Amino acid sequence: MKVLIIRFSSIGDIVLTTPVVRCLKQQQPGLELHYLTKKSFAPVLEANPYIDKLHLLEDNLQAVTDTLKAESFDYVIDLHKNLRTARVKQALAVKNGTFPKLNVQKWLYVNLKINIMPDKSIVERYFEAVKPLGIHNDGQGLDYFIPEKDKTDHKDIPMSHWAGYVGYVIGGSFNTKKLPVAQWQELCRLSPVPVILMGGPEDREEAAEIAALDPVKIYNSCGKFNINESADLVQHAKLIVSNDTGLMHVAAAFKKPVVSLWGNTTPQMGMFPYYGYNNLKQNVAPNSLIVENNNISCRPCSKIGFDKCPKKHFKCMKELDFSAIDIFFRNFIYKTQPSPVK
Repeated sequence: MKVLIIRFSSIGDIVLTTPVVRCLKQQQPGLELHYLTKKSFAPVLEANPYIDKLHLLEDNLQAVTDTLKAESFDYVIDLHKNLRTARVKQALAVKNGTFPKLNVQKWLYVNLKINIMPDKSIVERYFEAVKPLGIHNDGQGLDYFIPEKDKTDHKDIPMSHWAGYVGYVIGGSFNTKKLPVAQWQELCRLSPVPVILMGGPEDREEAAEIAALDPVKIYNSCGKFNINESADLVQHAKLIVSNDTGLMHVAAAFKKPVVSLWGNTTPQMGMFPYYGYNNLKQNVAPNSLIVENNNISCRPCSKIGFDKCPKKHFKCMKELDFSAIDIFFRNFIYKTQPSPVK
């Protein structure tokens, strides 16, 4: 059997599809698995041993579709579910499966604050697309594989960080999902070990402002590493503190303790750090701390995000309570540190 998975973007969403990828290959011996994504996200999947062939979308969907037709797939698994994936499925004209996107439930939650979202990760919903193939979730969580060429070593970071560090992921696809500089500086003060700031070139300026607080303790890596190199830094961190963004899911793939910071979006949408078994209420992951402001009525104001706070106060991020983070640090970092010399 030859199967195609479609997920065009983005980093976190693609990482969240990896349990489906793994289970397909492991539970269907002999299955040939292809994956269609945007070219810019190819590095996220290039070393995944469960994928037989990557197909990459640049600008011309028709050209990619023509290539896919020549593959003669038996089944298409749509884990994006938009107009472009509908065009691909129509062109391939084979059996296909998709997942419940829950757009009505999301609309009610965002616009009327009526929350009837299921208490489970979107990963669990992704598995609805492969039920007809007899595939089930193995409970092993997310995968991330780093090519040998992108692996880092201690020489890539300051000597001050060789004994261990925490990773602070300061980037985000929208400003209303990003913790402000002053709050990151406060979190840097809380950390008992050195900090590496992680993000893209677009985050370098804000990271420099954060790092100015203590240039020895805080290393600004934003824009200096590619996605796989950054993932490797995540893999070697003691703990990750992250906005709602892709490296948060990479950290969960490596089973790292994760503090996730939520602004205008909420984990109830199903995009919280996922370890293979956990939800938000009944099966809470002990190594995941979700920090959000539940004292304001305007959240969530969007299912994705905005450039600016619609209410102009940005209380969802500016008024986050960090007291639980200090306790979390004590559980996952302090206990590994030697007692201070008196």
